[in-house]
Amino acid sequence: MRPIMFYLLALAAAHAQAQPSLEARFREQVAAEPQPAWIGYTVPATPGNHETCDVGTRGVRPPGPVHLEPPDQVQILFRIEQHHVTKIRVVSEDCQLDSGGLPLRWIRDVPPPESVALLSSLALEHPDSDGALTAIALHADPAADVALERFAAAGQPDKLREHAIFWLGAARTRRGYQALRRVVTEDPSDHIRDKAIFALSISPDPEALDTMIAVAHNDASAHVRSQALFWLAQKAGKKAVGAISDAVERDPDTEVKKKAVFALQQLPDGQGVPKLIELARTNRNPAVRKQAMFWLGQSNDPRALAFFEEVLKR
Repeated sequence: MRPIMFYLLALAAAHAQAQPSLEARFREQVAAEPQPAWIGYTVPATPGNHETCDVGTRGVRPPGPVHLEPPDQVQILFRIEQHHVTKIRVVSEDCQLDSGGLPLRWIRDVPPPESVALLSSLALEHPDSDGALTAIALHADPAADVALERFAAAGQPDKLREHAIFWLGAARTRRGYQALRRVVTEDPSDHIRDKAIFALSISPDPEALDTMIAVAHNDASAHVRSQALFWLAQKAGKKAVGAISDAVERDPDTEVKKKAVFALQQLPDGQGVPKLIELARTNRNPAVRKQAMFWLGQSNDPRALAFFEEVLKR
């Protein structure tokens, strides 16, 4: 039995070496399509980030099995027309596909790193479209991290950078956070650091909040500091509230102070109302007091109403 096993293993290895790359197979298929068509394949996926098909229109579940565990594969689908890729879609393994009468060609046995390489080349061909980077981000393979970090780096087209930065926060967990931290602390572009702040706000990594707070305190750009305060308000929590309050008191730019007052108003469940009342009463900066009064008036909070009644009775 042992010589047979060795033979089979050697045969499998030889077959793998003889197999053309995914890019070669894909490009050949695209060139051969005489009419619009779809080409697809599956790869292992990151958990929880791709479209699921358990719920249909208006919450009515379509017929078929109910998936108690999320699928661990994702389907990557390419629409081909006139020998070019015109659209890339990413759906979970449990989706029932309907190509609208167009042919659907399936490629089997796709190595994830080769899929990332193919999608990377398509991303460079179509830098304004986010389909290729979305598909890359949902790969459960380290090659996806490398590709997204490369596309987020200086020197790439801005649209590619923006899409890559978003997905580093939305889908790539710890390594994505580490890449975003480098961008938000080192990149010379205010615009790109602004995008990185939003990506940090949706990152699941617990250290993302501390990095956002540091940016709100220290970034050289008043705009970026303001954006950090805005997205901190969406995360709420004691750390976020403290950072926003500190910006009202300490930031040297009055416009940033005013954005911090607005961020207090954005805190959920009226968390910022007591601080807004305090600012309206005691802050030495008239612009801050005015902003606090304005946002209290917009809050429809009973505590704000009581404060205004108190002021009017004086």
